[in-house]
Amino acid sequence: MTAGRIIFLNGTSSSGKSSIARELLNVLDDGVFFHLSVDSFNAMRTKRAIGPEELDAALRRTRMGFHRSIAAMADVGNDVIVDHVLSEPWRLLDCLSVLCPEDVLFVGVHCPLEELRLRERARGDRPPGLAEHQYDLVHRHGDYDLECDTSTASPRECAERIKRFLPHFPDRTAFARLRDRYLPERGEAGIFA
Repeated sequence: MTAGRIIFLNGTSSSGKSSIARELLNVLDDGVFFHLSVDSFNAMRTKRAIGPEELDAALRRTRMGFHRSIAAMADVGNDVIVDHVLSEPWRLLDCLSVLCPEDVLFVGVHCPLEELRLRERARGDRPPGLAEHQYDLVHRHGDYDLECDTSTASPRECAERIKRFLPHFPDRTAFARLRDRYLPERGEAGIFA
């Protein structure tokens, strides 16, 4: 069985990841793609109030489960579009350890801070300042296969650009380079060999 492809969109809250993912579902015509969003996983959590310590532990487990769900979907041949915020280093490290790097097209979704602030206010469903808090964190690793700026291109234009790039999937993906940098013990002959 051939593993599925993973289009991994990483950017701050309100950067346009979900909009790009929805457009990708409309424009990609060479497979069956599923959109897996970290926000959707968070929305499945119980609605009762929980303390900060319990919430932190629950969020960590949620994200770890999310990463493994991505891997499970791809492992059985599904093509997956991931919508995520890698605002804490452990999230990237966990993804690098559970996803087959050769199957991941890593896409940086960028947007200027002032535009993020405007979008966040217009949405009204996010804590004020969330995007600003994430802004210097999500792209800190500095390596992508492809990057989009949603202040200069529409979600549809970004999706079309990703679609055009897919046939030219790199032999040495950003995820492979990042895994070698951050998880050198895995190396070329690690668990993904």
